Amino acid sequence: MPRDEIEVPKELREFMLEGAEETTLGQKNGAKKQFRYGNLHIREYDDKFLVHTDRIDPRKNPLGHLVYDAPEVLIGLACSIIGGSEIAKKFLNNNKTKKSTVTATLLSSIIAGYVGYVATKKIRSYLE
Repeated sequence: MPRDEIEVPKELREFMLEGAEETTLGQKNGAKKQFRYGNLHIREYDDKFLVHTDRIDPRKNPLGHLVYDAPEVLIGLACSIIGGSEIAKKFLNNNKTKKSTVTATLLSSIIAGYVGYVATKKIRSYLE
């Protein structure tokens, strides 16, 4: 849980801000539903709500949100692109078949992206 996230137990108070919109934007982290109200990101679980404020509303500025609130996604994508392209170059330089090149590229892209994402998320949680 990010340090600035507030937990509101449902037994204490069942609430939802009027005007909050259900959204698919954001990591659900096991939540049943998630909502946005301006810069507030609200996750609903069976027994609680978790609420935090994003610096930038992703509905208004998706790229700004990724840069300031979810850089791990951008770094994961960059690692995926770089990792996949490097493997593709190696396979193409070694005259491998198209099928093996595509398979290796996809697999290395997924692995490199995942490693970049997880590493950035861990570093970010350590710094918070």
